[in-house]
Amino acid sequence: MTVVALEQIDVVAGEVTANRDLAVARAAAAFQAGADLVVLPELAVSGYVVDPALARTVAEPLDGPSLAAFTRVAGRSGLVVYGFCERDGDDLFNTVVAVDGEGPVLHYRKLHLFDREKGVYTPGDLGLPVRETPYGVLGLCVCYDLRFVEVLRALSLQGADLVIAPAAWVAGFDRTVPAAGATRHVDSVLAQANLDQVAVVAVSQVAGSSHGGPATLGGSVACDAYGEVLAGPLSRTAADAALVEIDIAAVRAARVRGPAIRPREDRRTDVYSLNYRGEPW
Repeated sequence: MTVVALEQIDVVAGEVTANRDLAVARAAAAFQAGADLVVLPELAVSGYVVDPALARTVAEPLDGPSLAAFTRVAGRSGLVVYGFCERDGDDLFNTVVAVDGEGPVLHYRKLHLFDREKGVYTPGDLGLPVRETPYGVLGLCVCYDLRFVEVLRALSLQGADLVIAPAAWVAGFDRTVPAAGATRHVDSVLAQANLDQVAVVAVSQVAGSSHGGPATLGGSVACDAYGEVLAGPLSRTAADAALVEIDIAAVRAARVRGPAIRPREDRRTDVYSLNYRGEPW
């Protein structure tokens, strides 16, 4: 079993030191409680920044102070996945990194920028990487990426067992957003996990509007490879957390649904394929 901590934190846009200190403390507590893998939200360090000037002030390089802080807290305990505003030359990226006690294990830059993010960040240029870890084959994506079915399909076909999706869910995509409980964001996660036979952990910020940024919706969730909920949806209005066990062997077994029901083998690649980085899948 892989024990995953969903750490839905309340962040403030632009308050880098306070946000990072909070995230590190929550990660340390989660490891103390038995977590192998701690998941923090999209832009957990900077807050959900969509103001270009503010983004320039909170951005840091990959090897900046956040990497040092989360590498220390990961230590020998496991992995931490966190989001931050990455500076690389003149470009800013909405980035998520998985780190262990030695440094980055996976480095991902958000492919699909949502709404006002397009005026701040450069679209991701690192593809959809996966990596074998002691806790299964991990893949990363971020928030709006989950609204593009090719993302989870590409990660699953590359062998991902568990997709980690930090988020800062906001209104704007769906016609309505309920005041409590699951949102369409969650519906999308559950359906795609089942169809792609991967476990998914999606952890959102929960925060009020500040520095011109929209309010984020919480509602973090974890599910297995059948799309069955393992934890959440967490609070829609407050910081929250959950510990969940994910059976990686069961995830892999879910790729076969019966003697003659094998979704990956049943794909008609003679009729269609997914083109990923110039290669058909």
